[in-house]
Amino acid sequence: MKKIIAVLGDAAAAPDSYKYRLAFETGKMLVDNGFRVQCGGMGGIMEAVCAGAHASEKHQDGDTIGLTPSFDRTKVNDYVDIVIPTGMDIIRNGLTGSADAVIAIGGGAGTLMEMAAAWTTYRLIIAYNTVPGWSSKLADQRIDERIRYKDIPEDRVYGAASPEEAAELLKKYLGQYTRQFGGISRFDPKKNETL
Repeated sequence: MKKIIAVLGDAAAAPDSYKYRLAFETGKMLVDNGFRVQCGGMGGIMEAVCAGAHASEKHQDGDTIGLTPSFDRTKVNDYVDIVIPTGMDIIRNGLTGSADAVIAIGGGAGTLMEMAAAWTTYRLIIAYNTVPGWSSKLADQRIDERIRYKDIPEDRVYGAASPEEAAELLKKYLGQYTRQFGGISRFDPKKNETL
């Protein structure tokens, strides 16, 4: 079964912007490497990553998934293969934890929400450090001090400068980030870990 990588970022990224081109190349890289793409299904980074996925010679129907904010299946970019109309508006940002990993490209408050949800649900997070926004602010940082994986001492939001670097990080770490979120747990401050 193909792993799903959620891609997050600016909904208002213009088609002629560096962020948009970076998202396009990221989508293409993901499908080239056998992954599916998950996003919010709307415009900007979401459209770019899906368009890039469709540009891959390996694209198959079902490789792009859009978790849309409304119940309206028609309010989605042209490159989404599978529309999941959540009806959850911004609360759907918490669904990033349903993907196997997350890649952030710039982003504002919504991207920050998604990155925090992915951190809390033990996902691998890769953030481009070459664009303004939350991805570069959190690249190579820990979001908080909880110990998510005892066997990954370098656990953090991993910074990347290019889709090639993101692909290398996925190759290196994806198999280690397998913990599944089972609901809110108790945090033990003495052990600095979630029980």
